[in-house]
Amino acid sequence: MTASPSEAAAGVATGGVNTLLRVEGLTLFAGMTLLYGVWGGSWWIYAVVFLVPDLSFLAYLAGPKAGAAVYNTMHTYMPPLILSVIGFAISMPLTLSVAMIWMAHIGIDRALGFGLKYDAGFGFTHLGRLGKAAHVPEQAKQPV
Repeated sequence: MTASPSEAAAGVATGGVNTLLRVEGLTLFAGMTLLYGVWGGSWWIYAVVFLVPDLSFLAYLAGPKAGAAVYNTMHTYMPPLILSVIGFAISMPLTLSVAMIWMAHIGIDRALGFGLKYDAGFGFTHLGRLGKAAHVPEQAKQPV
């Protein structure tokens, strides 16, 4: 993906940085999935919990600003990392399992190019444009 000046100014990762972020996501997905398997976690729980962060899409019903805020909260590393620390601190295997699955979800999303969202709409991410937003004329690509 070649970045236009407006994309670079809007905080869109391009070139090698974009590739590195995607590989990082793939590594996180693979690592957490492998760790979960070694941990002996239930694959039924993995399958069900894996898609839970995507329920944050529903916040877009309240508008792009609320949608981006909720989606980003559910798709940053901070909440599952905090959850994993709590799980280790109080020896709660289910909490650790949920944290691993959550991080795996975030990892595969990033590997596939689903980055953190801007208020301009779901298709405007830190990893580039998605869907219809990727095909918007140059003048209209700048996030509001």
